[in-house]
This record gives sequence, C-alpha cells and structure tokens, in this order.
Amino acid sequence: MTAIATPTPVRVAPLAGVLAAPLWSIVSLTQAATREGFDLTRHPLSALSNGSPGWLQIANFVVAGVLMFVGASALPGTWAPRLVRLAGVGMVAAGVFTMDAGGGFPVGTPTPTTLSWHGYGHMAAGTLTFATLIAACYVLARHLPGRAAWLARAAGTALLIGDLWAMSGAPAGSLTLAIGAIAAMACVSVVTARYRTGS
Repeated sequence: MTAIATPTPVRVAPLAGVLAAPLWSIVSLTQAATREGFDLTRHPLSALSNGSPGWLQIANFVVAGVLMFVGASALPGTWAPRLVRLAGVGMVAAGVFTMDAGGGFPVGTPTPTTLSWHGYGHMAAGTLTFATLIAACYVLARHLPGRAAWLARAAGTALLIGDLWAMSGAPAGSLTLAIGAIAAMACVSVVTARYRTGS
C-alpha cells in the first residue's frame, strides 16, 4: 500500500520571530510620524497607546509580544529562547497595562503627579522587556560568528544605553530608547531569520 504524501507543515515559529521586530517598528514609527502632537524626542512610543487611536499601539504591543514568544523556540541554545519568551510576555503586558498619559501627549494632557496602577504595571513590563532583550542580544552573540556577534552586542548595548539615558531624564531620551529597543528587537529577528534559512 502506497503512503499518501502530506505537505510540509508551515514553520510558524521562525516566521513569527522574523516578523516581530519589523511589524512593531513600522506600526510604531508610522504612528509617531502621523499622530498630532507626538514628538519622539519627548514622548516614548508607549505613549501612543493613549488617546482614541491608542488601541492600535496596544494591539501592536500584544501582537509583537505573541510573535516574539512563539518565535523564541526557533532561536539557538537554551537561554536565548527563555529570555526572548520573557521579553514577549513583557511586550504583551506593556500593551495591557498602558502608560499614564501626560507631558503634553495626547495634546493638552498635563504630566501626572503620581502613577496609576496601570502606569506601574507598564513600568514593570518595560523593565522586564528591556532587561531580557539586552541579555538575549549578548547571549545570542555567543552563537554568532565574527561581525554578526559584534552587531548583536552593539544592539544590546544600544538598548542598555538608550534605557539608562531615558531614565536619567536626559534630552531626547525617548528617541534614544526607541532606537535601542528597535535595534535589540531587530537583532532577535535577524538571528531568527539566519537560523530559519540555515545561513
């Protein structure tokens, strides 16, 4: 009896990991360029979750987090997948717990004097995401040759510096944080693509 051939299953995990960074970055930066009153040198990308169109950035965080969590299984080693899964959980939580509005965005919103419960939740989610992404970049560098390893470390360092710069209240802190976050997420997506294609 001849066996019936079955189609090769779609490799969902690698595709999810590859898509996470470009999807989140494109959606975030497009909103940053088009939302009235938004200034990336003063407002973090998380602030896009506020206001009437905020649902789009909330969904962006949640979808990107799920893609990262699913895609983590395509990464090499033991610790890199674990760290990226935690980063994915942090992204989902950052979407669920939106940051407090303020600092002039949405337009005319004053800076709050105290954080709300969801503001604290967003800060905790951001801390989890940034810490695990930074660590993941350094761990992934151990699995990469030469220049690729240095680029992975540079991406992790960019997020570390961007986060510290933003937390210090320095000028354009939200911009440096955005650059670092996009660089670190891109590192994970690029490494996933590398292992997906076997190159």
